[in-house]
Amino acid sequence: MENYKLVLPEHLNHYGFLFGGNLLKWVDEVSYIAVSLDYPGGNFVTVAMDKVVFQESIRKGTILCFETKKNREGRTSVEYLVNVYKDSISTGEKKQVFSTSITFVCLDEHGKKKPLNSI
Repeated sequence: MENYKLVLPEHLNHYGFLFGGNLLKWVDEVSYIAVSLDYPGGNFVTVAMDKVVFQESIRKGTILCFETKKNREGRTSVEYLVNVYKDSISTGEKKQVFSTSITFVCLDEHGKKKPLNSI
């Protein structure tokens, strides 16, 4: 699944680069969309995000591409791999700037873990 985001002035830190918290929020958001579409009717919450390493600074006006793929499925949880690329408007080149795995757990109406196969 691919999603895109345009980096706007309100997304920048005081040095003029993308604030890392915004990138993490977007990763959580696009992967939540993926898990919700893959498991309709499920109630998912984020439980983990692995290895957060910002590989390159990102400036205002950058178009980011988020590629989200299911990586592993457990009994009550599912993990997605999210790769983030910056797309160059002038050259069309795509360069990876971030990658992480994010894990969601399925919950029932009482907040208890629920098997994925019962959705």
